[in-house]
Amino acid sequence: MSSHVRLEEVQVGEAIPVASKVVQREDVKAYADASGDQNPLHQDDAFARGVGFPGIIAHGMFTMAHVVKAVTDWVGDPGALMAIDVQFRAVVFMDETLEAGGEITAVDPGARTATLSVWAAVERDGKRVLAVKNSRAQVRLA
Repeated sequence: MSSHVRLEEVQVGEAIPVASKVVQREDVKAYADASGDQNPLHQDDAFARGVGFPGIIAHGMFTMAHVVKAVTDWVGDPGALMAIDVQFRAVVFMDETLEAGGEITAVDPGARTATLSVWAAVERDGKRVLAVKNSRAQVRLA
């Protein structure tokens, strides 16, 4: 991992690098096992089709974890994440490319923190679909 992002290196309006991940069934299964969320919606295609989806979907928290990874990869220290608040807006299907990123919306020099507007999205039928929006993260800066 890179070193901590320093307060002097950031400014409001700056975007953080976008993190991309192809959502795979094995990753969703591993998340289910680690989290204890064994809902068949995330593991059983027939069940998921029975409730109107084309197949299993990723957990919302799986999507949020990808947002967290984008933020912590940028700041360089998972322990620097102070808070995250997300709104889930769309499901994520298997084999979609999930992207996550954000933009610095506020910097507090006294507290040495930055607040970011964060998002996650997939491309579906040629359109960008936000899976997470109206969301924020707060990080401690070096």
